[in-house]
Amino acid sequence: MTAIFIYLLFNFFLMIVIVNYGMGNLHSVLKKLQFCGADAVVSDDISVIRNASKIILPGVGHFSIAMENLNKLHLTDVLNECALVKKTPLLGICLGMQLMASKSEEGNASGLGWFDAEVVHFNISDTLKYKIPHTGWNQISIEKESPLMKNIESLSSFYFVHSYHWKTEINSDILTTTEYEYRFVSAIEKGNIFGVQFHPEKSHDVGELLFRNFLKI
Repeated sequence: MTAIFIYLLFNFFLMIVIVNYGMGNLHSVLKKLQFCGADAVVSDDISVIRNASKIILPGVGHFSIAMENLNKLHLTDVLNECALVKKTPLLGICLGMQLMASKSEEGNASGLGWFDAEVVHFNISDTLKYKIPHTGWNQISIEKESPLMKNIESLSSFYFVHSYHWKTEINSDILTTTEYEYRFVSAIEKGNIFGVQFHPEKSHDVGELLFRNFLKI
């Protein structure tokens, strides 16, 4: 019994938690992680999130509604604890990355504030050529060395679906950029916190490689 208990406890603390705050995109992320061999769960349980070995904050939808959901579920404090105090490796995907900013034009709402950044709507002049939302495959330019991008080449293509993008003056936080009429921030990194505007779970082999890299961090 003791050996079984130790085994279960050990695996509990190796659990990768996908945070469920009611904004979709959860099970495609879970499926991709399981394909990579990860022990992952979808949860909104504070104790499960607090004890995660890694956290993924996914999301598709409206910024202000997402923040309302996080607050209603009392998840903001535990996410701050894990990201800023415990330094748990944390990956935000799409809306999950945007929520790490200080504020967003979408709903004129405050974010988690982990980065000095804001989320703004695409300001496109050639609306015939560049449709909003920005949907489909596009290349990333890797701006700095990162374990998240190990063995991923600059100008690799990932899948995007978004109408808003990240904006910051802190160049050291920028991991990748992407061109869509103009250059915007498509991934960020600061210490244990990572964010990608694109969807690695929809990006085939290169997306799988990014997840495998995150699992090794």
